[in-house]
Amino acid sequence: MIIVTGAAGFIGSRLLVELQERGYTDLVAVDDFSRTEKDANLADVKLSARVERSDFPAWIDANEQLIQFIFHLGARTDTTEFNKAIFDELNVRSSQQIWERCAKNAIPLVYASSAATYGDGELGYGDTDDALPYKLKPLNPYGESKNEFDKWALQQEAKPYFWAGLKFFNVYGPNEYHKGRMASVVFHAFNQITESGSMKLFRSHRPDYTDGGQLRDFVYVKDVCNVCIYLMEHRKHSGIYNLGSGKARTFLDLARGVFTAMGKPEQIEFIDTPIDIRDKYQYFTEAPMEKLRSIGYDAPFHTLEEGISDYVTEFLLSR
Repeated sequence: MIIVTGAAGFIGSRLLVELQERGYTDLVAVDDFSRTEKDANLADVKLSARVERSDFPAWIDANEQLIQFIFHLGARTDTTEFNKAIFDELNVRSSQQIWERCAKNAIPLVYASSAATYGDGELGYGDTDDALPYKLKPLNPYGESKNEFDKWALQQEAKPYFWAGLKFFNVYGPNEYHKGRMASVVFHAFNQITESGSMKLFRSHRPDYTDGGQLRDFVYVKDVCNVCIYLMEHRKHSGIYNLGSGKARTFLDLARGVFTAMGKPEQIEFIDTPIDIRDKYQYFTEAPMEKLRSIGYDAPFHTLEEGISDYVTEFLLSR
């Protein structure tokens, strides 16, 4: 029995699809299923059970002998939410409850951390130094909550026999339609171009970056799922790992990739970055991937153009 929390969400639902396609059949979905706008994400997945998020700790206690692996991907991910109490409950305490049960019952665990833990990147994006999380200064409560759990996990004497925290960088791909403002720039670009023929990008508010020249590490969700499944199948070398493409690209590159995939002429406009996020806006992220490679993961990652082309042609244009 393989458990995925956040199962109706973006990455969780895609992971369930990938697991099913690889022949894994005893799959359990954990989420807040009252959010019916995400129902379509699980429409093609055959599940052994659906478990409400609030019931999950007790459900583990009742079923621990049947559980082979837990992917804990459920979290509050809104970077514009500033109510710390929400993140303390959903991202920290609930994760601690799952960790403690995995440690007690010898259940291997992969959980979602985030590149948001790195803040503005002034200390770099390295994942090899376990002391770094104690020095990081995330820019918002979401990043703080993920970093708090990373620190807590590293401090625990009782650990699952295998565990991994994955610092997701800018993930894009199918099943993110419900995320609204938090959906990827690829998704927003496709919708803008479909509606108006043009794409709006944030203007740079720093002299060292041109408009549209802000750099991010964009990683295709299929690559994220491949790494998750690799860790499940190998179950060695516990620790915290970056999960990006390893190559920073500009938002201009991304926009041009979407125009190309859609077969549309390029038309890009620049708008001011909203005031509410301007002082916390990251201008550069890039995931060093040597740590993951060092444990034997050698599959190539999609280039930005390859990922966009697959996403647009195989999913967005066929909706």
